[in-house]
Amino acid sequence: MSEKSVTPMSEDFSAWYNDIVVRAELVERGPVRGTMVIRPYGYRVWESLQADLDARIKAAGHGNVAFPSLIPQSYLQREAEHVEGFSPELAVVTHAGGKELEEPLVVRPTSETVFGEYMAKWIDSHRDLPLLLNQWANVVRWEMRPRLFLRTTEFLWQEGHTAHVDEADAMRETMWALDTYTAVAREIAAIPVVPGEKTPGERFAGAVRTYTVEGMMRDGRALQSGTSHYLGTNFAKAFEIQYQDNAGALQLAHTTSWGMSTRMVGGVIMTHGDDKGLVLPPRLAPYQVVIVPIGRNELLERTTAAANELAGRLRAAGVRTHVDDNRPQLSPGFKFNDWEMRGVPVRLELGPRDLEGGVVTLARRLPTFEGQGKEQVPIDQAPDVIPGILEDFQAFLLHRAETFRDEHTADADSWDEFAAQVATGWARSLHCGQSSCEDEIKADTAATPRCIPSEAPAESGPCVRCGLPSAYGKRVIFGRAY
Repeated sequence: MSEKSVTPMSEDFSAWYNDIVVRAELVERGPVRGTMVIRPYGYRVWESLQADLDARIKAAGHGNVAFPSLIPQSYLQREAEHVEGFSPELAVVTHAGGKELEEPLVVRPTSETVFGEYMAKWIDSHRDLPLLLNQWANVVRWEMRPRLFLRTTEFLWQEGHTAHVDEADAMRETMWALDTYTAVAREIAAIPVVPGEKTPGERFAGAVRTYTVEGMMRDGRALQSGTSHYLGTNFAKAFEIQYQDNAGALQLAHTTSWGMSTRMVGGVIMTHGDDKGLVLPPRLAPYQVVIVPIGRNELLERTTAAANELAGRLRAAGVRTHVDDNRPQLSPGFKFNDWEMRGVPVRLELGPRDLEGGVVTLARRLPTFEGQGKEQVPIDQAPDVIPGILEDFQAFLLHRAETFRDEHTADADSWDEFAAQVATGWARSLHCGQSSCEDEIKADTAATPRCIPSEAPAESGPCVRCGLPSAYGKRVIFGRAY
């Protein structure tokens, strides 16, 4: 690993982020513009998130499937709003096998169309509903301004696609997905997202209603961290997704789609990181504890053996543990800095004096957590003590991020207040709901409506920009976004 220092967050947040993702060995730029190579450590962060979300999806009755990444172009053209929304981002295959194709193929940007084609084949009766499907896949969207993890030409995600007998059942599914993303973000990633509905101008192409969870990053910008869409019968009409009801009449199914992607890894970096590197929530960290044995020659052999014995007991206690014993050419100080860069929640240092005293030196990733830096813990007690420390650290990170978000969010009732607030955080303001007004706000401040919060008090009055009556009966969150 290079000794190059990290650009301070306060000096250049974008440069800080780019330094972190590479120096922590999460990702490298791919061979094609806008693509990325996710390295093992970065992929393990994604796998931790994926495992938790996949378990929730299966527990709710969804079945995982795998669809092709190539979709006939004609499929996308069947839903006019959908193809219009995605046209600028499409990657299209026109030649294969040395010949021009009779019909161009689109590399999957999202899968509502191909799922719709097969839902129509698999659904005959109301007894076939609800049809609850989920896919873990890669998708391709030709990004104009790519950024690693946040906006890449190709990325990983899960996409749920479901069909239902009516709007009420489909809306229950839509809100279940929103609640699930909220829980995963808060409970696993320690990101205190705000759930809510998108304005019409921000809806997914082809959706009737779009819901989102929005997180605030440490530069005050918003990150859309998961979306859930009620598609009504728009795709059912386009793909003839029909079922026979109890009376034998044909009815159109109501469909939904919802997704969360690897941009969540970027969200974790920007929510919790600092100038020393990553700060990983314990429930998401590939290694919750790293043990660094210290010493030379025979003494190193003894501390390494003790470190591996302790690691076995920690693993038995359910703690993901790694012993850094295969890099003898590196000094302990280098290893300490390396694991700080990688965001490991707890580091244990085990030297000859520690071993003689029957203790291990414990260092938290954030020394200021509960006002503590390094401390000594009896080796025999470590497997009992450390799980509690990890849970406390997880809760601390969520609370810290929630405090930061609240301190950088404020009501704005005048245009001057609004412009000042969105420069450093989020503004809660009344809004007319007009797309043209949203365009003017974005042109002047780079801020967009992030969501109409699910939990917000009723309120009415003039739009903060144009003065027309507010459209939603509550304040809308505006902010600059990734």
